[in-house]
Amino acid sequence: MSTPLTSSPTGTPLPRWAARLGYAGLIPFVALAAAAWLAPAAHRAQAAFALLAYGATIASFLGAIHWGLAMRGPLTPQPGPFVWGVFPSLVAWVALLLPLSQGLVTMALLLGICLAVDRRSYPAYGLGDWLGMRLHLTVVAALCMLAGSMAA
Repeated sequence: MSTPLTSSPTGTPLPRWAARLGYAGLIPFVALAAAAWLAPAAHRAQAAFALLAYGATIASFLGAIHWGLAMRGPLTPQPGPFVWGVFPSLVAWVALLLPLSQGLVTMALLLGICLAVDRRSYPAYGLGDWLGMRLHLTVVAALCMLAGSMAA
């Protein structure tokens, strides 16, 4: 059994591998936001768009989590988690169609909304212990999106 990387507010250890994967997922956010500012001028827009596309992928993943959790529930589940589960993907798709700076700001807001929804729903699924890490990941990802929007 691996040792925990972090503990939840209740003291329950989160799996080290999950925390490593979660925090490793910030590498593209940070690298692409930096590239949007520091890459040669001819490549900055491409880096900012890659940042937007990565954020859209992550937002879709965050919505899909709700589908997976709802599918584990009763045979006649409520539609709410399924409706919410597609919302981030749809907003992310629209963000990809917006002018680059606006799309990045939209993604930053969407990531914040995803966290707000998760803060309400995760405890109902017994996943409240994951919210500390989710907060850290969301703050860094959203700040990278905003930094990218200022560079675009």
